[in-house]
Amino acid sequence: MWTSKQYRKVVRGSAWYDLIVTAAFATPWSFAALHGFLTALNLPGDLPAFQPAHVLMANLLGSVVCVWAVLRIRDPQALYGRYDAVARFLFAAWQGYALLHGASSILLVFLVFELAWGVAQVLPVRTPSRAGSLLQGSCEPDPM
Repeated sequence: MWTSKQYRKVVRGSAWYDLIVTAAFATPWSFAALHGFLTALNLPGDLPAFQPAHVLMANLLGSVVCVWAVLRIRDPQALYGRYDAVARFLFAAWQGYALLHGASSILLVFLVFELAWGVAQVLPVRTPSRAGSLLQGSCEPDPM
């Protein structure tokens, strides 16, 4: 169980992870560099050559995830953490599906992180008691 302050840190941490991992997907040029790097690693499960429509989908994903990450870094609300957990479980499901159908094994690393951040963001958050707030000199619960 998280305190509200701890949970905000989890939401912000997951957002920083997303921004760092996804930023290279946001433009055609950074994605080309990332694709070249991953291809050079020669991991099991081929990383296919991408056609313009594939690059577009990667760029759209990268752009949306980066914007979503910046929102959560700037304002790590509990509600955003809950929505992010749902998105992570969806991403994990599609990553698992891709792995079962021959996707590169590098995806397994990202699958583990998606599940870990998802679980961390679905754990309960302890609501401060009114008595605890009064002892801290406030009549209002601590803001998320």
